[in-house]
Amino acid sequence: AEPIEPVVAPETLTARRAFAEPIGAPETMARYLTQLVADLCAALEAVSLGARRLDAYFVRVDNRTETARIAMAAPTRDAKRLARLLCEKLENVDPGFDVEKIILAAPGAESLVFKQTESLGDPDGPTDLSALVDTLSNRLGADHVFRLASAESDLPERSVRAAPALASVEEFSWPLDWPRPTRLFARPEPVETVALLPDAPPAAFTWRGIRRRVRRADGPERVFGEWWKADAELARSRDYYQVEDEAGERFWLYRDGDGEDPATGTQRWFIAGIFA
Repeated sequence: AEPIEPVVAPETLTARRAFAEPIGAPETMARYLTQLVADLCAALEAVSLGARRLDAYFVRVDNRTETARIAMAAPTRDAKRLARLLCEKLENVDPGFDVEKIILAAPGAESLVFKQTESLGDPDGPTDLSALVDTLSNRLGADHVFRLASAESDLPERSVRAAPALASVEEFSWPLDWPRPTRLFARPEPVETVALLPDAPPAAFTWRGIRRRVRRADGPERVFGEWWKADAELARSRDYYQVEDEAGERFWLYRDGDGEDPATGTQRWFIAGIFA
């Protein structure tokens, strides 16, 4: 039998270690794997790249190759974190009659340039959850960890979808001219309103048994049905309003219909979300 060398794309950064005396103890494999991670991260830093995936190949003396693989939510070259995630995978690696070579590769590395994330005036920057996402995804499996991503739809309840946490997905944005609520309900809830037809905002509304008088309102923002998805939405429309009650709380209400034509909707009112 002839030795088999794992095929790695020429442009992929790698680090490797061959052993004069094959190794097989888990703690020994972990020690050398940690060293290779440090070497690979140094190589990534030299070219301003970060790893989105690491593949570790363990070439055994019987010419079989065992593989351990981790994926990351964002490019990184944090050697300590990457080594910890990879070493957790060693329990699934069978060294057989010992390992004579370890090859570590970073396929699909992406640009990573560090930038300032906080200033003296505003120390509260955005929270980086990538380390948590990496840990959960590699322990539970990438198919079991999701994040919320935007979807291409004008209807609010269809504009958010679940996406794999480690996947790069196409993002869409809301219209910049119309703010969206901090909390968007999964299902709009019905409200009772007092409003002049056809397009006046509510003067008051009752939601969950509490009556609220409207002090300020902005709208309407008209959203049409997605006729290409269902014939029933061909003539449908909604009129959205941002309203503020006397206590200063802000809500996102809409009327199902244009206030005149019954074909456009039920003309009932709903609350779709709450502003912070």
